[in-house]
Amino acid sequence: MREDQPQKQPAAPAEKPAPQPGAHPVRMQKIPAHLEGCAALEKLCFREPWSAHSLELLCNDGIGVGYLCTGIPAPGAQPMVTAYGGMLITVDEGQITNIAVHPDYRQRGLGNAVLRALLKHAKAAHLGRVTLEVRPSNTAALALYKKNGFAEVGRRRGFYTKPTEDAVIMEIRLK
Repeated sequence: MREDQPQKQPAAPAEKPAPQPGAHPVRMQKIPAHLEGCAALEKLCFREPWSAHSLELLCNDGIGVGYLCTGIPAPGAQPMVTAYGGMLITVDEGQITNIAVHPDYRQRGLGNAVLRALLKHAKAAHLGRVTLEVRPSNTAALALYKKNGFAEVGRRRGFYTKPTEDAVIMEIRLK
């Protein structure tokens, strides 16, 4: 998983968008608004973001899957992607590629909801395991993955850049 940017602090309480209903991820589709919304979130959260075109991989059955949450930042505004996650699928294994949550919507359970949607999809597809990579400095992500049953199984030395950091390889066995 690309966790290449330090966690940003949420906006001050006076600036936070109005609370949204509970997190209910929906499957990402090849809809321009979904792809562009996820690409915009990528740019906000990661130093080396995926393009909308690259994100289309997560919408191709047999190749990948993506789930997203939307919210309305202000009354009368258009919905925006507030969180999304993707997983590539090969044979009987899933590889979570990204989970991103808009800084103003963190600590609301959206990352957990997206991760659980990906794991539910993996179980329904009879995958044997799901893996991901995460920076060891991303304590929030590590806690989320451990809470959902992932365990550390190895390290990739110097995997991340800007700054250089190892990747913790985590996995959950589903069978």
